[in-house]
Amino acid sequence: MPNAAEAIWEHAWDTPERIALRGDTGEPWTYGTLRARSAAVAGRLREHGIRPGDRVLLVAPSVPEFAAAYYGILSAGAVAVTANTMAAPRELTYIGVDAGVSLVLGRRASTPAPEQVADELGVPYGELDPRLAGFTGLGDRGTESDSAISAPHPTEDDDTAVLLYTSGTTGRPKGAQLTHGNLVACAAVFCEVYEITAEDRAVTGLPLFHVFGQVCVMATTMHAGASLSLLERFDAPSMLAMLRRDRPTFTAGVPTMWNALLRASDAADAADFTGLRLASSGGASLPVEVMRAFEERFGCAIVEGYGLTETAGAATFQDPRRPRKPGGVGRALPGCEVSVRGDDGAELPPGGIGEVYVKGPVVMKGYWNRPEATADVLHDGRLATGDLGTMDADGDLRIVDRKKDLVIRGGYNVYPREVEEVLYEHPDIVEAAVIGIPDAHYGEEVAAVVALRPGARLSGPDLRRWAKERLSAYKVPHVVAVVDELPKGPTGKILKRAIDPVALKAEPTDAALGPADATDPSDTAAPGNCTPSGGH
Repeated sequence: MPNAAEAIWEHAWDTPERIALRGDTGEPWTYGTLRARSAAVAGRLREHGIRPGDRVLLVAPSVPEFAAAYYGILSAGAVAVTANTMAAPRELTYIGVDAGVSLVLGRRASTPAPEQVADELGVPYGELDPRLAGFTGLGDRGTESDSAISAPHPTEDDDTAVLLYTSGTTGRPKGAQLTHGNLVACAAVFCEVYEITAEDRAVTGLPLFHVFGQVCVMATTMHAGASLSLLERFDAPSMLAMLRRDRPTFTAGVPTMWNALLRASDAADAADFTGLRLASSGGASLPVEVMRAFEERFGCAIVEGYGLTETAGAATFQDPRRPRKPGGVGRALPGCEVSVRGDDGAELPPGGIGEVYVKGPVVMKGYWNRPEATADVLHDGRLATGDLGTMDADGDLRIVDRKKDLVIRGGYNVYPREVEEVLYEHPDIVEAAVIGIPDAHYGEEVAAVVALRPGARLSGPDLRRWAKERLSAYKVPHVVAVVDELPKGPTGKILKRAIDPVALKAEPTDAALGPADATDPSDTAAPGNCTPSGGH
């Protein structure tokens, strides 16, 4: 299997004038341009002592220069360590030290942190420059044409291509090692199941430093030789404008993005998005009501998939040619094995709830320099995901919840996702998160944090009465907080760990609440890395 950058080189040789990338502004990049700029980056890296296997920290937003730097790093045989542009210097320093990076690439226009971190680490810093075929700095004149490489560095399937640091919900963040084989396998299988070809046009507002945008979207699009339009920073009006401008056939996002598009698209209808045949949703569970409303408004089916950073964002898919099962995430991707197992490791029969395991060519090599952590989750090539799920007789998977998110109230299991699905059916609720909070009597109590549509007001008792008509009594939230917006990570995934359960316990449930009446739990959130661990 070739270097994961090989695809862009092949497309550049075969169809150099085909459009590869479009940004918010500026001229589109052809595959010839992308190849030339990636080759220039690779040459500059080699010129400055970067050798195959060396780690390079890349901190940049979703712009064409990210792709040039990323594929330049891979073409040089080095390892791309991609990080959140919103990360604090302390967080980037931790990643840089842990990964042992030899060089940092960044963009001052987005954040000065990478340059500061390079100085602290004592390694060179390169500034990505959209005007040039690569980057400037490193004490030279900033030109690259003489040093560009002529072909990607040969790699083996098991050679590490990327280090993606997980969220660190259980301790410090860990670097998941995705290999060249992982990246190529993920891209190839998504091209197969979603029939992505060179004629497709994709649009996304996902961050490219995260596995969903980087592997499931960018790598898949580049593998196919299709074009990809990148929104530097997601906001619904800009995304709608890009959808209209570039007339995509395929788009990808997370549930909060679909929700935001719905709220911003009152004047839009399906005729505005003719040709959009597929929308891929991942990163978190998609509420059924949001799915239905989006399809009615845009005339485009949303298909869900399931995967983690540790599986290159891939594990299951919903086949758009089969009837979808609301709440499900489809069957195992070709070449992958997905199973649901009990605490004893034995596979459960259909309908049983247990931990989801994934095996196949997309599963990571292991955590960087963490042999014990790797042994905890990898068993004979099978990854223990930490997610609770159930599989039906057809092999379709439904994710019940994160294993650690399970709320046990008085001995009864409450799965937050089930309660959230019901809350999203309320006409005034646009965002919802359900968590467990300490309770002296029940051990844990069910709490809900919700954001309302503009101008709406909702009392705790009214919401409880409404929920009691749809849920068993022990599943009904006994604590309700209303906020302007729920805390989110860089992909738009709601961050439950940023909600302080102690602050929630004091919230009233007997008064009419609007966003101005409640304390935003993110104000009292514990600090931590915000990158979601889930991928696609």
